[in-house]
Amino acid sequence: MALTKRQKEFLEFLAGFLEKRGYSPSYEEIAEGLDLASLATVHKHILALESKAYVKRGFNQSRSLEVAPKYYEEQRQHRQMPPRLEVPLLGRIAAGLPVEAIAGEDTLSFADFAGDANTFALKVRGDSMIEDHICDGDYVLIEKAGDARDGDIVVALVDGAETTLKRFYNEPGDQVRLQPANASMLPIYVPKTLVRIQGKLMAVLRKY
Repeated sequence: MALTKRQKEFLEFLAGFLEKRGYSPSYEEIAEGLDLASLATVHKHILALESKAYVKRGFNQSRSLEVAPKYYEEQRQHRQMPPRLEVPLLGRIAAGLPVEAIAGEDTLSFADFAGDANTFALKVRGDSMIEDHICDGDYVLIEKAGDARDGDIVVALVDGAETTLKRFYNEPGDQVRLQPANASMLPIYVPKTLVRIQGKLMAVLRKY
């Protein structure tokens, strides 16, 4: 069973008190330390944490409250875990007409991107892809790849000298068209032998 935020605070206070003082706090000290309204509230938290096997206490003994090994083991495992690569996904937001606000409990995981050795990031320079909503200064997440299908947005190395972010298309005569998403710019036509695909677009990140 998961701990509530208040139960975590209770355990942190208890563990800290025990480490500092060498003995467990009284109910009054717990109430004061956590700014709880009454001793009954302290008792309620202790019962809940006992039921979850996070604390132990000796009955009919004062200052007998102890933090169970389960808590320390979970803390040790948490310190060894890699940084959390998730953020809460709280719902949808309208970019057109307003919609009902929905607070959900889903998360959006960035482990799909950052946890893969085949993923890398590039900072965009220029406006050649603005009609695909990729702007100067954006960061693009790229999945390493050696080939592409027509219409994919790719990182292409041209003639072994220059890389560019464009939409990829095969053309007749063993040519490749690297198409910008900007009506003011012309496509780039290159012999297929002079183009090497280095990766395909996965996501766009923008800082404000």
